[in-house]
Amino acid sequence: MFLAKLSRQNRAPLSLALTLRTRLLSSSNLYGRYSFVPPPTLSPQPQNPKPDPNSGTNLKRKKKPQYRPPSSLDRAGFKPARSELPFDFRYSYTETSPTVRPIGLREPKYSPFGPGRLDREWTGVCAPAVDPKVRSVEGAEEEEDPKLEEKRRKMRERVQGEPLNGAERKILVEKCQRHKTKRQINLGRDGLTHNMLNDIHNHWKHAEAVRIKCLGVSTVDMKNVCTQLEDKTFGKIIHRQGGLLILYRGRNYNPKKRPAIPLMLWRPHEPVYPRLIKTTIDGLSIEETKEMRKRGLAVPVLTKLAGTAAKNGYYGSLVPMVRDAFLFSDLVRIDCQGLERSDYKKIGCKLRDLVPCILVTFEKEQIVVWRGKDYKPPDDGYFLTDQESVDDVNKISTTEGHGSDVDDNVSY
Repeated sequence: MFLAKLSRQNRAPLSLALTLRTRLLSSSNLYGRYSFVPPPTLSPQPQNPKPDPNSGTNLKRKKKPQYRPPSSLDRAGFKPARSELPFDFRYSYTETSPTVRPIGLREPKYSPFGPGRLDREWTGVCAPAVDPKVRSVEGAEEEEDPKLEEKRRKMRERVQGEPLNGAERKILVEKCQRHKTKRQINLGRDGLTHNMLNDIHNHWKHAEAVRIKCLGVSTVDMKNVCTQLEDKTFGKIIHRQGGLLILYRGRNYNPKKRPAIPLMLWRPHEPVYPRLIKTTIDGLSIEETKEMRKRGLAVPVLTKLAGTAAKNGYYGSLVPMVRDAFLFSDLVRIDCQGLERSDYKKIGCKLRDLVPCILVTFEKEQIVVWRGKDYKPPDDGYFLTDQESVDDVNKISTTEGHGSDVDDNVSY
């Protein structure tokens, strides 16, 4: 061990002497007179040699910085998005009705577009196009501004141009069939969402018409789905078969002049709405209400909504079925086993407004509705047929179909 320590101590002076000798030789005149080239062991090597730019074998390429999605906490560096669309921005245009006002908010008002990224004030429910200084839900506008309605009508007429004739419509419908193209937009349980408007315009860059498949809660009122699609996109529905729609962009549509649609970064929290099921039904006592709920859960099932497509089924014929059933029975039960509780509560809310009827209970994954004491079938109710060519939202003429594009498991 003593010899090993001694050898280690002698290494340092030896290396120092070699380094000094090399420096003296390089600085002396021997190199100039005799072209002295020291051996590699005597030439000092730099610690970090500079790589040759011509030889890229040993070079390490700089890694590309990973993509960072926009953060909800980053409040700087983004300019507020401005959009001239003449309607209020909401998450869903078919699932939330502006006429039903919430009684509270589940979370503080926090814009789903991100902090400071939209020039409209977020009220907790929508971003209104009018009065951007709204600070509370109660101060939001409940009725549409006539000026905005007129602006919306003019924009749609300018984009649509002359209406299509029968031959042009038939060609566009044939191009959008499933055996011709795979391009399709799926409208699901949330209905027509705000970001779906941007998807529709992206599809319109490549084709004049786009196929939209509608499933879920919003299909209970297909007339509202068609109305909202035409109203918010300024397009025109030229064909419908069950839950399949073909939306035409218009003759004068220019993809380069498409409207600016700011995207929502996340889904906003649902507000607190009034309770759908009351402790005591209006006009009945507590005992009569309990008896009616017990009897409603025992009546035969009208239809079963759950099945192979439990989360996203087609419910376009549900309202006419309930209306017909009320001609023979005062209580109707709909089986919703397999559906999300929020979904069949929304279905019950739509039945209450469209049939109309009184909600009795949601127990045991069932929807039980009562027609009321003085029930009269509505005469002005209109519902779309399963397959038709659409010329106008209020004036619809049934024509021959263009092949079956609807899945076999979709019920009518």
